[in-house]
Amino acid sequence: MTNITPEEVKKRLDAGEKLNLVDVRQPEETAEFNIGGIALPLGYIQSMQTEKIDDLKNEEVICYCRSGKRSATAALFMEQMGFTNVKNLTGGMLAWQELNQNS
Repeated sequence: MTNITPEEVKKRLDAGEKLNLVDVRQPEETAEFNIGGIALPLGYIQSMQTEKIDDLKNEEVICYCRSGKRSATAALFMEQMGFTNVKNLTGGMLAWQELNQNS
Protein backbone atom coordinates (compact mmCIF):
# COMPACT_ATOMS: atom_id res chain seq x y z
CA MET A 1 0.00 0.00 0.00
CA THR A 2 1.19 3.47 -0.79
CA ASN A 3 -0.18 6.79 0.37
CA ILE A 4 -1.54 9.58 -1.78
CA THR A 5 -2.17 13.12 -0.61
CA PRO A 6 -5.47 15.02 -0.89
CA GLU A 7 -3.59 17.60 -3.00
CA GLU A 8 -2.58 14.95 -5.55
CA VAL A 9 -6.09 13.46 -5.76
CA LYS A 10 -7.69 16.91 -6.11
CA LYS A 11 -5.21 17.87 -8.83
CA ARG A 12 -5.96 14.68 -10.77
CA LEU A 13 -9.74 15.08 -10.39
CA ASP A 14 -9.56 18.76 -11.40
CA ALA A 15 -7.66 17.67 -14.52
CA GLY A 16 -10.62 15.44 -15.43
CA GLU A 17 -8.92 12.14 -14.65
CA LYS A 18 -11.30 9.32 -13.76
CA LEU A 19 -10.13 7.78 -10.50
CA ASN A 20 -11.29 4.60 -8.80
CA LEU A 21 -12.21 5.97 -5.39
CA VAL A 22 -13.51 3.69 -2.63
CA ASP A 23 -15.19 5.25 0.42
CA VAL A 24 -14.80 2.82 3.35
CA ARG A 25 -16.82 4.93 5.82
CA GLN A 26 -20.25 4.06 7.19
CA PRO A 27 -23.32 5.05 5.10
CA GLU A 28 -24.27 7.94 7.40
CA GLU A 29 -20.75 9.40 7.03
CA THR A 30 -20.88 9.04 3.26
CA ALA A 31 -24.29 10.74 3.21
CA GLU A 32 -22.87 13.77 5.08
CA PHE A 33 -20.05 14.45 2.64
CA ASN A 34 -18.29 12.48 -0.06
CA ILE A 35 -16.16 12.94 -3.15
CA GLY A 36 -17.93 10.42 -5.35
CA GLY A 37 -16.27 7.18 -4.35
CA ILE A 38 -17.86 3.76 -4.41
CA ALA A 39 -19.37 3.25 -0.94
CA LEU A 40 -17.94 0.05 0.53
CA PRO A 41 -17.66 0.16 4.34
CA LEU A 42 -14.55 -1.34 5.93
CA GLY A 43 -16.56 -4.19 7.48
CA TYR A 44 -17.51 -5.44 4.02
CA ILE A 45 -13.88 -5.42 2.91
CA GLN A 46 -12.77 -7.24 6.07
CA SER A 47 -15.39 -9.93 5.42
CA MET A 48 -14.28 -10.13 1.76
CA GLN A 49 -17.59 -8.82 0.37
CA THR A 50 -15.90 -6.84 -2.39
CA GLU A 51 -18.05 -7.76 -5.40
CA LYS A 52 -18.63 -4.04 -6.11
CA ILE A 53 -14.93 -3.51 -6.82
CA ASP A 54 -13.54 -6.92 -7.81
CA ASP A 55 -13.18 -5.77 -11.42
CA LEU A 56 -10.66 -3.15 -10.23
CA LYS A 57 -8.09 -5.66 -8.92
CA ASN A 58 -5.50 -4.67 -11.53
CA GLU A 59 -6.25 -0.95 -11.55
CA GLU A 60 -5.29 1.89 -9.25
CA VAL A 61 -7.77 2.10 -6.36
CA ILE A 62 -7.72 4.98 -3.87
CA CYS A 63 -9.34 4.26 -0.50
CA TYR A 64 -10.52 6.97 1.84
CA CYS A 65 -12.31 7.39 5.15
CA ARG A 66 -12.68 10.14 7.75
CA SER A 67 -9.05 10.38 8.88
CA GLY A 68 -7.06 7.80 6.89
CA LYS A 69 -6.94 5.02 9.47
CA ARG A 70 -9.81 2.80 8.28
CA SER A 71 -8.79 3.30 4.67
CA ALA A 72 -5.23 2.19 5.49
CA THR A 73 -6.67 -0.98 7.05
CA ALA A 74 -8.94 -1.49 4.02
CA ALA A 75 -5.99 -1.05 1.64
CA LEU A 76 -3.98 -3.70 3.47
CA PHE A 77 -6.91 -6.14 3.36
CA MET A 78 -7.43 -5.43 -0.34
CA GLU A 79 -3.76 -6.14 -1.09
CA GLN A 80 -4.12 -9.50 0.68
CA MET A 81 -7.13 -10.20 -1.58
CA GLY A 82 -5.06 -9.60 -4.71
CA PHE A 83 -5.59 -5.92 -5.49
CA THR A 84 -2.36 -4.81 -7.12
CA ASN A 85 -2.34 -0.99 -6.87
CA VAL A 86 -4.08 0.25 -3.72
CA LYS A 87 -3.49 3.73 -2.32
CA ASN A 88 -4.59 5.31 0.93
CA LEU A 89 -5.73 8.94 0.99
CA THR A 90 -3.67 10.42 3.83
CA GLY A 91 -5.72 12.39 6.33
CA GLY A 92 -8.99 11.23 4.78
CA MET A 93 -11.98 13.52 4.39
CA LEU A 94 -10.80 15.74 7.26
CA ALA A 95 -7.67 16.65 5.28
CA TRP A 96 -9.70 16.89 2.05
CA GLN A 97 -12.14 19.37 3.55
CA GLU A 98 -9.33 21.39 5.13
CA LEU A 99 -7.52 21.57 1.78
CA ASN A 100 -10.64 22.70 -0.03
CA GLN A 101 -11.47 25.34 2.58
CA ASN A 102 -8.03 26.83 2.08
CA SER A 103 -8.04 26.83 -1.72
